[in-house]
Amino acid sequence: MTHAASKRLHFTLEATAEGSSARAARFTTRHNEVLTPTFMPVGTHAAVRSQRRDDLLACGAQVLLANTYHLLLRPGLEIFRKFGGIHGFMNWPRSVLTDSGGYQIFSLPGSRTLREEYAEFTSYVDNTLVRLSPESSIEAQKAIGADIMMVLDQCVPSTVEHGVARETMQVTHRWAQRSLAARGDSTQALFGIVQGASYADLRIESAQTIAQMPFDGYAIGGLAVGESSAEREDCTATVTEWLPRDSPRYLMGVGTTRDLLEAVHRGVDMFDCILPTSLAKQGVAFTSLGRRDLRRAAYRGMEGPIDPACDCYTCKTHSIAYLFHLQRVHETAGWQLLSLHNIHFYMQLMRTMRAHILADTWLPFYRAQRDVLDARDSYGKRATHVTKAAARAAKRKRGRYELLVKDGAGYIRDMISGEVMHPGGDPAEESRSLYLEQSRLVERLLTPQDEPLVVWDVGLGAAANAMAAVLAAEGLSSASAVAGAAPARRLVLISFENDLDSLKLALDHPGWFKHLHHAAPRSMLSEDRWTSGSAAIDWRLLRGDFATRKFDAPPPDIIFFDPFSFRTDSALWTLPAFRELAEACAHKPAELFTYTYSTSVRAAMLAAGFYVAKGRATGPKSETTIGLSPRAAAAPHAHDLLGQEWLAKWRRSDAQAPFGSSVEDATWHEAVLNHPQFNGG
Repeated sequence: MTHAASKRLHFTLEATAEGSSARAARFTTRHNEVLTPTFMPVGTHAAVRSQRRDDLLACGAQVLLANTYHLLLRPGLEIFRKFGGIHGFMNWPRSVLTDSGGYQIFSLPGSRTLREEYAEFTSYVDNTLVRLSPESSIEAQKAIGADIMMVLDQCVPSTVEHGVARETMQVTHRWAQRSLAARGDSTQALFGIVQGASYADLRIESAQTIAQMPFDGYAIGGLAVGESSAEREDCTATVTEWLPRDSPRYLMGVGTTRDLLEAVHRGVDMFDCILPTSLAKQGVAFTSLGRRDLRRAAYRGMEGPIDPACDCYTCKTHSIAYLFHLQRVHETAGWQLLSLHNIHFYMQLMRTMRAHILADTWLPFYRAQRDVLDARDSYGKRATHVTKAAARAAKRKRGRYELLVKDGAGYIRDMISGEVMHPGGDPAEESRSLYLEQSRLVERLLTPQDEPLVVWDVGLGAAANAMAAVLAAEGLSSASAVAGAAPARRLVLISFENDLDSLKLALDHPGWFKHLHHAAPRSMLSEDRWTSGSAAIDWRLLRGDFATRKFDAPPPDIIFFDPFSFRTDSALWTLPAFRELAEACAHKPAELFTYTYSTSVRAAMLAAGFYVAKGRATGPKSETTIGLSPRAAAAPHAHDLLGQEWLAKWRRSDAQAPFGSSVEDATWHEAVLNHPQFNGG
């Protein structure tokens, strides 16, 4: 489908990746040529928050996004007319796209009225009543001088009922026709917007209708307002199939780095989102190693850049420790430096995606990056409209966690990362097999010793592993009392956790978590400690980051290492973290048990000084991992240590480097190759 209007942008499709809808293209606005895929930093008020103009130019920003709703209210259209448009006002030499203000009006349910003719709302600047229609929105965008204007649309929550979604979609279609008529013969480009909430039939109908109108480009609106990432991806794929091939496609307000990868794979060319700067203000950085959260104490003394693969000013100039310090003292320079890095990272990611599409290497790149790029959603508050079904589901949520029920067992899912605790089967069964039995906890408790058996429970979660240990120790005590045998060895169980909402959620639904039918978890939550009245068990809770709290605990004999994966808890899986853990275990025959069998994690453990063995299979994993301190490895044990076969596989692997290792420091490589485990030691 070809439209005469597309001549305003001179759009050229250069390549489409084999086996994918990912595409590379270029088009020309009134100010510059734009290469796609591209990300547009958000400059809502004619400025990208915390960023200098020169830094935006240096990172390769081709288009900035500004917002008509906000600029209409302040500074007002007369200022733009005086300066000859937004480019002269903000001294920006490249393109500007203006959102129409439809989403902002949608976000004001208590202070706006929607009619067929216009939207009416109260100004947050002076409380005056403002009417915004398709015609006045276009008039405002003409005055602002945007290279690309957006039609005024009606946005609704993705969870809204089908009938309401259809009604507002049809209003959007009528407003699109009115916006086109209002644009007239202006040389400014105009994009239409596809709506339809989360309903595939409405999205197809909307895409077909909008695609028949002579717009210069086509946008997908109404996403990142309450739907899941899977729903967002399905919707994007559905819509792009019906949009013209010879025009730009723009996914509005999306998203995380993983969102961008998935949307490019489905045929989208343009993106905008506030996440690079808004999360930077909170201390969060997007990196080639995944998301890094500088609110975590693990970064307090860490050397090296926030991203060893990045060449931005922040990474070339400042250490992670310094950025952590700026975040901790609430210094605005920290926000500025992290925002600069995040925007640079987004821009470099888009350039890399374009290069792989042009080189026809997209699919291998896409598959590899899906496991690296951050999958968590952080779009702020969810939609205010709540259906009855959503209200019922909300009862199964607490903080960032939700309850899932399968085959009569409860599971806790992190809604941000999508990870499920103990996903391999019944959590209680996995705890028993993977941690209790492999560690020979019962056997060790039956071995008389004056010193207590110290167990570190890293990642308390819903307390499945901790309660498996508690119940086993109590069972031993009861059996010993009946048989008149010597009392069992004292158990000191230390749980580490920085977010207790998962345990609280499980305790709200004890019917699905049978291991919590015990007084210990609630007592431990309220007192940070529980001591058994019938057995030699002392259970303690150390709240906060494991990186710092482990120094407050006695050295372990056994470690149940069960935090979320690297993508969610990256700091716990790095080489520096395992080195600190190895030091804590250095003077004891300590053993560590964990669910992963990641090559990078095993390399980190080996480089840190652990001996590494194969652990039992669990769920879909064919094996897990056991770490032994040198003293534990020297003592008799039945563990199957990794051998030359694994080492050869590691040498061929693309995941040789431990998480958190720097390019400059290659000592880890020699540490793995020369590990006594592989050299007869």
